[in-house]
Amino acid sequence: MQAEAASSPKGEAGPPQSDDDSPDAPAKAPVGLGRRISNRLLAADAWIDSTGWRVGRALARGIESYSVWLRRFRVRGFSRLANELACDALTFGLAGSILMLALALPAFQATRKADWRTTNDFAVTFLDRYGNEIGRRGILLNNSVPLEELPDYLVKATLATEDRRFFYHFGIDVLGTLRALVANLRANSVVEGGSSITQQLAKNLFLSNERTLDRKIKEAFLSLWLEVNLSKREILKLYLDRAYMGGGTFGVGAAAEFYFGKSVRDVTLAEAAMLSGLYKAPTKYAPHINLPAARLRANEVLTNMVQAGFMTEGQVIGARRNPATAVDRSKDESPDNFLDWAYDEVKRLAHGNDRILTVRTTLDPALQAQADRSVTSTLRQYGQERRVGQGALVSVTPDGAVRAMVGGHDYGASQFNRAVDALRQPGSSFKVFVYMAAFLNGYSQNSIVPDAPISIGGWSPRNYGRSYRGSVTLKTALTRSINTVPVRLAQAIGRGKIVDVAHKMGIRSELKISRALPLGVAEVTVMDMAGAYATLANGGYKATPYGVLEIKNSEGKTIWSHDRDAPAPERILPRDKVEEMNQVLHNVVQAGTGRRAQIDGVVSAGKTGTTQAYRDAWFVGYTGNYCTAVWLGNDNYTPTRRVTGGNLPAMTWQTYMRYAQAGVEQRPLPGVNESPIDARVAGAANGEDGQPFGANPRLLTKEGTEVLRRIQSLFREAAPLPPSGQRHAFSHPVRDVGPGRLSAAPVTTGSISGEVN
Repeated sequence: MQAEAASSPKGEAGPPQSDDDSPDAPAKAPVGLGRRISNRLLAADAWIDSTGWRVGRALARGIESYSVWLRRFRVRGFSRLANELACDALTFGLAGSILMLALALPAFQATRKADWRTTNDFAVTFLDRYGNEIGRRGILLNNSVPLEELPDYLVKATLATEDRRFFYHFGIDVLGTLRALVANLRANSVVEGGSSITQQLAKNLFLSNERTLDRKIKEAFLSLWLEVNLSKREILKLYLDRAYMGGGTFGVGAAAEFYFGKSVRDVTLAEAAMLSGLYKAPTKYAPHINLPAARLRANEVLTNMVQAGFMTEGQVIGARRNPATAVDRSKDESPDNFLDWAYDEVKRLAHGNDRILTVRTTLDPALQAQADRSVTSTLRQYGQERRVGQGALVSVTPDGAVRAMVGGHDYGASQFNRAVDALRQPGSSFKVFVYMAAFLNGYSQNSIVPDAPISIGGWSPRNYGRSYRGSVTLKTALTRSINTVPVRLAQAIGRGKIVDVAHKMGIRSELKISRALPLGVAEVTVMDMAGAYATLANGGYKATPYGVLEIKNSEGKTIWSHDRDAPAPERILPRDKVEEMNQVLHNVVQAGTGRRAQIDGVVSAGKTGTTQAYRDAWFVGYTGNYCTAVWLGNDNYTPTRRVTGGNLPAMTWQTYMRYAQAGVEQRPLPGVNESPIDARVAGAANGEDGQPFGANPRLLTKEGTEVLRRIQSLFREAAPLPPSGQRHAFSHPVRDVGPGRLSAAPVTTGSISGEVN
């Protein structure tokens, strides 16, 4: 052992030897390798832990030191409360500013347009079908008068009424806003506006009239932008030129010409006060509509001028005693509903940068006047008694040209166009689409279908009077407006096919497929119903209603023409099916629910429609010359007093169409004028030598021939006499209850409406 120790370098003892250290032993990993790896990992973990602890301790000492340092600035009592409030206000103010800026960013996009000072609206002059002016739409703008040439009292009246501190604020009148807020709170309503002229201009140039917080925020930021980019005089001039002044006019220049028939340079103090009173509510205070209200408002403007110190009471006394008088426009009979609709059509059709247009329309002024009289007369005579407050009428030619349109009882009271925009249930007038779908799928007017009780998933539609006729032809079923038959047809052919036919014929609204769809519970417009029935009047071609014949720009160049640019008529229904439907609907007028629509000497066809609880009443009828749809009801969907399609709407239709057909050469109605029955009757009016009607004085007159035709139709459709003591279910489908009125019991259809007639 001593010898081994002495042989080790520097006297160190060598590692112990084992039997495996012999040269012949196999190779083996060092015993301490795994231990060394573990030790290194433990060392790394220890370093991480110790480092984290040191950093944490350092942060804790730093925070503690910072807290000790902040104690030097500690405040107590009221000072602390004020400090806390100031800090919170700063925090929330900063957050609010960032939020408002984010909301205003979309508005600033509008300022990037190079032409933001100009208007993109059209200025359209409308002509009737004969070339006579019937009205204007779009902007009536005259910005040619410089600010320096405007009367001084007109500018002062504007400032006194709209923004007395205009030249002293930065775009937002904080004091004026607070004053308006207090006044509104005291009155518990909006009696005073707080928007400055700059804010109003920002709204006119870039924004809409919607009353939302988002719009007000954008308006505020755009006001600041205008104040930075324009001078006060430029802002004032733009406001005077762009403010809406009622009557379709924009700016004081156009308003002076429209209301007073003179240049704005020549308006008197009284007229300037009346113009300045229009900014607040141009429709309410328009002098051509409500002159007393306009004069009262003008007197308030004069008071504002005195209170603002712009004029003395002595200077305005003359204007108070001699108020302005506007040009009398009460006799102007403008077809406003038609013009509103036609203006939308122009915006869709016109292209290019020229915004001053002249448009020749399809309107016939004589027919329009008669349409207004017909609807107004019905509502005045029967409205209160029958609890019906509104009516609509659309009359088109067989190709779809709109000749007359009535969108409501009083356009001045309500500009809502019930002929174009109101969706109402059509009742049994929708059955035409059901029967046409049946004709296209193998049925005919002579097909037999049982009129008997039917139940679909617990829904059991019933007929008017709750009686049934047994097996009937489709012609009889549609003539009598039986409810169970179209329901059975829909079950047989599928409701989807009915919807397809309705859309093909011109119904553009969405039609929801339901069990009661065949009875007319879908929603349609008067316009679409007129166009759809016109398809039957023209023999099966699509007849989308249109009101524009040609559009010319400011240079007189035609930029759009219906004859040149409109698509060619498209056949959508076979002629033989149209003829068959026309024969049935002609029978509806002659012997069915539409007898109130008969016109002596005129061949017509049509269908009535009445919905549940008498909410909507329709008559849609046509001749070879015109197709007219009439609707009567109430805007709030309240029931009428037993108004059905067979009474007031049919009577209104007859009043209008009798005038429309007077003196007009009748065009043949496909399938009716040329039918075998009509041919035999017409043969009685011609001699054996083939001379036309009227050549032989011994033959029947035209009126006599028509009477024979109606009598023959009545005999053919008459039901057989019931046995003695019994009464046929449909021997009396309707009953008279007074002059010009029909009445009947309602249809019971479960929870979904059916049809009265």
